[in-house]
Amino acid sequence: MPKKILIFSLAYYPSNVSGAEAAIKEITDRIKDIEFHLITLRLDKDALSREKIGNVVVYRVGVGSLYLSKILFIPLSALKARNLHKEIKFSAIWAMMTYMLIPTVITKFIGVKIPHIITLQDGDPYEKVFSRIRILPALPIIDYGFRSAKIIQTISVFLSEWPRKRGYKGEIELIYNGGNPRDLRDTVSADEIEDTKKKLGKKEGDIFLVNTSRLVHQKGFDTTIRALVTLPSNIKFLIVGSGSDEKKLKDLTKELKLEDRVIFAGQVDRNIVTLYRRASDIFIAPSRSEGLGNAFISALASRLPLIATRVGGMADYVFDEKTAWVIDPDKPEQIAEKVKAILANPEKVKKISEYARKMVEDKYDWDKIALQMREKVFAKVV
Repeated sequence: MPKKILIFSLAYYPSNVSGAEAAIKEITDRIKDIEFHLITLRLDKDALSREKIGNVVVYRVGVGSLYLSKILFIPLSALKARNLHKEIKFSAIWAMMTYMLIPTVITKFIGVKIPHIITLQDGDPYEKVFSRIRILPALPIIDYGFRSAKIIQTISVFLSEWPRKRGYKGEIELIYNGGNPRDLRDTVSADEIEDTKKKLGKKEGDIFLVNTSRLVHQKGFDTTIRALVTLPSNIKFLIVGSGSDEKKLKDLTKELKLEDRVIFAGQVDRNIVTLYRRASDIFIAPSRSEGLGNAFISALASRLPLIATRVGGMADYVFDEKTAWVIDPDKPEQIAEKVKAILANPEKVKKISEYARKMVEDKYDWDKIALQMREKVFAKVV
């Protein structure tokens, strides 16, 4: 009989997918000797309450993405976990990100006496994450969750500093997230790329800057939009994704009279987003904070030149003129300078892009990551 692990994740496939959700799926799809079950928030009222996705049985509780729904998710998910455990007999709980420690600890308090592990993938700065959860008794519950964890896995050096600040004295495993497999395996054809360029209206001579992240303040999309003002008119910005800042960004685009140079492609399936990167010329990542930045690693896997900050976990792989072109946050003029430098030095770009691609193959491949998770993390609790 395979061992069974219960996962708590606030969101999951098929919608509301970001780096954390992609990590769960990429890892669990590659581990066949463990049975994974996952409890998540039912963000879409039409979503199934139970379904199997890959190697994960998914259970959805509650309805809605509003703050109240997220609060109600805590007791509902804990009760669901207890009921499932009576039948399934889990070996351990896997909490995906800091907030999921709350249902994890409550589940243990109400009778599910099994070890838990934590994966830290938080993208916001430490101070912001913990200022949001200072409501009593949330913070003591989370701190207890940190202190009592069997093992904590982090995806960057930046996040590896957090557990000690919360009183954890145990083992910390640094295991990175990976790049999109389609980018790493080079599985897209030249015809697919050309079709995507036509779909996006890319004309001969156009240069596409691109970012395929969530449209939120921390990602710095507004900085790139402002950079266009000082760049030639053939340089355009392709925004792939959705998020809470979408209206603000569209308003800024209109205010700066850049409607013909900023393309809002909307949310795109993760298997298709590779084509949008390959149809582009330069990836721009002026983030204000990051846990790691999966999309940016995927850009390097695609051999795209990357203009990026070195905030948070990005410092693990963004090295100036070695793997990327480094800028400071909130500096549109620096983006413009780096774009011009990249366009003026194609041989240098090729050399840096190939070096970055090799780094991704060595350190950010999901096959290697899943093996590390199985041997260094899950083996400690199953």
